[in-house]
Amino acid sequence: QVQLVESGGGLVQVGGSLRLSCIVSINIFSLYELGWYRQAPGKQRELVAGITRGGGTDYADSVKGRFTISRDNAKNTIYLQMNSLKPEDTAIYYCKVQVDLLGYWGQGTQVTVSS
Repeated sequence: QVQLVESGGGLVQVGGSLRLSCIVSINIFSLYELGWYRQAPGKQRELVAGITRGGGTDYADSVKGRFTISRDNAKNTIYLQMNSLKPEDTAIYYCKVQVDLLGYWGQGTQVTVSS
């Protein structure tokens, strides 16, 4: 069973920063795609950022230039550095890994950006 545990969410003012962490219970070195998603109230879950095994990254247009995804294979951890936060970034953030065609999700961490 693959388990993911997110942390680092919280309440922050507009323009502030947060760093989310996601610890994975298995070795992530060989996993091809890892990602961060978010879901705001009344909206569908959306991809925020993804990172491949080779370190390639992809971002939603709404977060490009403000968010950075990274991975530490030695710590089996995925990070999301979020800068210049906006009220529209308020959501529950989830990390996801894919293992043998199955997707595994964390429980989510709340990010609230106040104006």
